[in-house]
Amino acid sequence: MGPTKSVAEHQINRTPEYEEFIEKLRAFHAQRGTQFDPEPKMGNMNVDLLQLYKYIVEHGGYDKVSEEKLMWRKMCEGLGLMRHNAPADAYTLKQIFYRQLAAYEIKTEHNKEPPPPEILEHTTAKGGSLLTRTLENFQARVKADKEESGDDGTPSRERRPEETPSSSRASRGLREAPAPRVIFHPETSSARQTRHASGQQSGGSGTPGSNSAHPATHSSHPHGSQLPAHSSHHQMDRGRGSASYRESYAWPGPSAGQDVINPTVQQFQLPGLQQMPLRTVDTPSSNPDLFARKQRALKQAQVQGPPSSAAIIRSALPPGILDGPNIYERCLFALRSGIRSEQAFGLNHLVKISYERGDKYKFSQFSGLAEGLTEFALGVGSLFYHVDWTICNDPEVDEFEEGELDGINGSFDILDRIAKLKPKPVQDNFQPAEFTDHLTLVTEAVLTIRNMVMLPENAWFMSEYMPLKDLLCILLHLPDIDIVVELKHSALDIAEQITPYLVLSADDPLYKTLLAQLSSTDRGTILTALRAISRIAMNHPTETNKLSGVPQSVLQNLMDWLLLNDDELMDACLDFLYQYTAIVSNLDALLQATNMEHLVSQLVRLLSHGAKRGTREIVVSDASLRYDNEDSKASDEVHSIPKDLLERLLAMEEPERCYQWLKCFFEEDPESNVTQIAVWQAYNNAFLEPLKKKGRNMINAAEFIRNISTVYQAAGAQIVREVTPQGEQQRFIIRGIRARQYPTSPEGRSYFQCLWKSPGAAKCSVWNLSAAKMWEHILQDHLDERPNEDDKQFKNREGEFSCHWGSCRKYSEPTKLNLFQFMSHIKTHVTTEEAAYSNFQNQASAVEAHTPSSRNKRPKPRVVEPAKTIQLSYEETASVRDERNPNAPPQAAGIPLSAMLILRNIARNVGKTEAEEALTKQEEARESMDTSGDLAVGSTKSSNAVVGYKERLFRPVMGRLWEVFTENRLLAKDLSQLLQLLGA
Repeated sequence: MGPTKSVAEHQINRTPEYEEFIEKLRAFHAQRGTQFDPEPKMGNMNVDLLQLYKYIVEHGGYDKVSEEKLMWRKMCEGLGLMRHNAPADAYTLKQIFYRQLAAYEIKTEHNKEPPPPEILEHTTAKGGSLLTRTLENFQARVKADKEESGDDGTPSRERRPEETPSSSRASRGLREAPAPRVIFHPETSSARQTRHASGQQSGGSGTPGSNSAHPATHSSHPHGSQLPAHSSHHQMDRGRGSASYRESYAWPGPSAGQDVINPTVQQFQLPGLQQMPLRTVDTPSSNPDLFARKQRALKQAQVQGPPSSAAIIRSALPPGILDGPNIYERCLFALRSGIRSEQAFGLNHLVKISYERGDKYKFSQFSGLAEGLTEFALGVGSLFYHVDWTICNDPEVDEFEEGELDGINGSFDILDRIAKLKPKPVQDNFQPAEFTDHLTLVTEAVLTIRNMVMLPENAWFMSEYMPLKDLLCILLHLPDIDIVVELKHSALDIAEQITPYLVLSADDPLYKTLLAQLSSTDRGTILTALRAISRIAMNHPTETNKLSGVPQSVLQNLMDWLLLNDDELMDACLDFLYQYTAIVSNLDALLQATNMEHLVSQLVRLLSHGAKRGTREIVVSDASLRYDNEDSKASDEVHSIPKDLLERLLAMEEPERCYQWLKCFFEEDPESNVTQIAVWQAYNNAFLEPLKKKGRNMINAAEFIRNISTVYQAAGAQIVREVTPQGEQQRFIIRGIRARQYPTSPEGRSYFQCLWKSPGAAKCSVWNLSAAKMWEHILQDHLDERPNEDDKQFKNREGEFSCHWGSCRKYSEPTKLNLFQFMSHIKTHVTTEEAAYSNFQNQASAVEAHTPSSRNKRPKPRVVEPAKTIQLSYEETASVRDERNPNAPPQAAGIPLSAMLILRNIARNVGKTEAEEALTKQEEARESMDTSGDLAVGSTKSSNAVVGYKERLFRPVMGRLWEVFTENRLLAKDLSQLLQLLGA
């Protein structure tokens, strides 16, 4: 089977489309008069109704999905709503769609009127066929179901004959829940009522009237229904005979009187049923264990004969009196018994108990458990050496024998005594059965201690038990053979858990033993030993871990292990070095034993261990509109109006002509301004003479200035004071607009200017909208060519032509060529200029879409200044969040943080070491000798400053430290302290 495709967890996407859909649904349900839940819950998840609606509609709608078997389960899986109970999840999802979206689907997707709520939302989601459901066929089907049931309110569980399995399966939705089981409650009335019922039947058979009336009446009154009033008299006449009873109380039928229709009789109800207390009876089927025990007891009694007096006494006592000790005490007593079979039983169970119940199994609750396990584990000495280790708890003893251990203060000479032991010739591959069994029991005893000290309370308890330290030293000094590897690893695990509560000096046997493990080649041994040493005195309230007396070979090994690609080992080494370098005397030993320059370079390398490097682009300034200096200087110069634009504006009336002229020749610019007189003069020069010729009046200046604020709402007339050589003067300006660099048409198209400049003449100031018109303008106005009167075509004559367009140098001198050939050259100029203006317009429109502007602002920038960005490199290393403040920013963690802390310890303490003082004296002596030699030869060379270890160690890596400081945000705070210590 292939791997299961992972489905994203369902969640609500609150998009504008979702909000609009929910509002439509809310309005639809309000109009329909049904309850609406916008975020129905399915377990602990809220259902996205928009996703559900789209998904169901894509698969054919409610009716289509309901017709297919197990299709609603697939819908749950596809939407990421499947939890643990697939049938329940599918039914819940179907119910949500049925009540919230089914009617909406019929209305919107099928364009039909949905069924009324009485037969849709107010009913269960059983089956499908919503599109064909009507009030008539739905009620008829419900009524038919009730008639077939044979009882009021009790549906029939039998399948109707006309239904077939195929038709039932085709219309089924989800499986119907089975009918709940009802516990039978027998009647508590007397047995005379049963005879009353039989009497009625027999009496009815002898009476013609009752023969027909009684069965019909009896069938119409089921159990618990109302009966005639004479039934109550039956309770008072219990002493009468059955014959007289039948004669007196036989049902007379409807013709007997009007008591049947008496309201008192009809309203009478029987008293409530009383529940009879039941007693559980043990049977071979309900309690087979009890009967099996009875059978075994009978068989044993037959075999063993008469019971003993002890058995008689035990059978006479209540249960629970002689149960014996529990399993915990049983294992403890078995361990202390000295019987090998009992010890094997106890240790086997203690291993399981310590592993399964290690969180509650405590040494303090079972007196003698720690002593028993330790004493049994000390038996390992007799397997490999000629010694039997015992614990002496006598405080009066001053000298101990070879195999005696001080149980009160611990044996400080345990290592010397182990070294003097005579080993036994033990083979690593072949051992006797007794040896193997004994070693297995010792391993189980040590493993039990190891499992139990994982609980902090047990670890603290065992740290106060001195013989355990001697046991660890003995176990860790066993011969280097494979059969004791598990014992040694268990001993190291025990040491790792108890050392946080111990204060170990440099000459402590356990401390020396743990340091000796760092010379091993076993990675697991090295890791556990490093952790155990690093945790010494961690939980002690006053003492700290000095870590003195570490051999130089161990320090060199630590340097080598930092080069390995092993994060776990590297982390353990850095923890050890962090505590080691916190002591000044230890740093002295490290300077003498290793090459500190290499260590510092490795630590700086580890600052970026596991870092993810990347670049981030930061926008310094967004893209903006920029007007160059030439434009700013010419802000008061308004271009001449093109002829075609003048004709269009003359056809307009005021103030529309004024509005369009301002839009065509000015644009918004919050940083610019124009003088009022310049704007008015430009408008006056453009329209005064043409309007006079047509006999029309001009708009006055005051109204014209007010119209500027109407066109550009950000613009306004102001009076500014300026200091000039002639004194302070007032300037009447309009702030917020500037003259366009090129005019535009009322539709927003840009005009471009003719750049033709004939020798000795001024630059042409004609503007045109298209390259074709500009081409005709040059041909007729500058080359003085005229079309033929007949066909309106230009004659392709041959002549001398020169191009004066802008800075063109191709035909700077008169050149002999055809007119059409020369005009093809001119066409390249006009089309290029048209494209350039069009490109300016497109760029300005793009910037305008992303630039905040007022409602009527229509900027047409000439220069688009792109956004200024810078790229920053960054690196992300391991981080962790504070559990006490999860909302705080993440903090540095892992190997990079440990490396940085070690560098800080070195920078802080290296100046306090004896090696630093010796180096300073040596440098000063050398400098003094150099100075005296220079004076002897008359040199004027100045002496250099004394270079200490801080300079030697950190100067080569300062560049890398600054690089990490700028790129690693997590380490920046701690690195700033390091750089301050270095004086950088």
